[in-house]
Amino acid sequence: MPEPKSPAIPATIDLAFAATPPYGTVAEPTYSGALSFLRRPYGKDLSVADVAVLGVPFDLATTNRPGARLGPRAIRAASASLAWCPPYAWDFDPLQRLRVLDAGDVYFDPGRPAEAPEAIRGAFAAVAAQGVIPLALGGDHFISFPILQALQPVHGPLALVHFDAHSDTWRDADGRVDHGTMFFHAARLGLVDPARSIQLGMRTHNAETHGFRVVDARELHAIGVEEAVAAIRARVGGSKCYVSFDVDFLDPAYAPGTGTPVVGGFSTHDALRLVRGLAGLDIVGMDVVEVSPPYDHAEITALAAASVAQELLAALAAGRG
Repeated sequence: MPEPKSPAIPATIDLAFAATPPYGTVAEPTYSGALSFLRRPYGKDLSVADVAVLGVPFDLATTNRPGARLGPRAIRAASASLAWCPPYAWDFDPLQRLRVLDAGDVYFDPGRPAEAPEAIRGAFAAVAAQGVIPLALGGDHFISFPILQALQPVHGPLALVHFDAHSDTWRDADGRVDHGTMFFHAARLGLVDPARSIQLGMRTHNAETHGFRVVDARELHAIGVEEAVAAIRARVGGSKCYVSFDVDFLDPAYAPGTGTPVVGGFSTHDALRLVRGLAGLDIVGMDVVEVSPPYDHAEITALAAASVAQELLAALAAGRG
């Protein structure tokens, strides 16, 4: 009598759908398989997650080059080359400590663009209501605003740790928000507390700080990573914080694929060291934004963004050892 055939295809790839158990890093061919972020399981059941990855394919608030709506897809694809082993600079596997769920992308009707902010806000409110920490993949930087609107009712005004070439606090009219003004409104509306917040890497002029501690590019280059990390930790202290990383914090040599590149920035090496310095902070939300694949070369910007997001997960997991 012939042996019965296996009822299923062996789960050697497509771990985004077939991984068992859901914890830990498992090697899968980088060139095939379903492209979730870091090969994490796809799903909508937030009750089984510590962290939910949500793509936000929105770029209608950009003031320069578009294309960031394609960022979440590019970051997921680039993350496949990182997913086969834990990040090298840590002595543990963050995916053993955190159950990370890729919850897909926020949907909004492109024929009703005015409804997009509420769609983003609603998606992240659902995440926060479950006590799950969101990791958003942008999308232009405007998306931080509705995300903070979703988190503030749960956590109160947050400390903001903001890496960027731009302050994104330019004064704006009530009811008008773009990707360069959303943190002005976030401070004005009490979504973030400037007195506990810090912005790093700025190299565009804005005379107003609105109470934020601003470590601009000149200062950051001068003091170096270790002093900058000390400044972050002193400013945030034990407060709940939101970490927002605009990929144009990096010099265009390291991240050409972005909407508003500014020269004189930072290397991926220094960026990853800075993110590692966040280990142990009380992080309740994170985003990596402004990847615009049409302007990228050899996926280096998408890979940088995926690497920053992976390090953010490790920094979060470091407090859960």
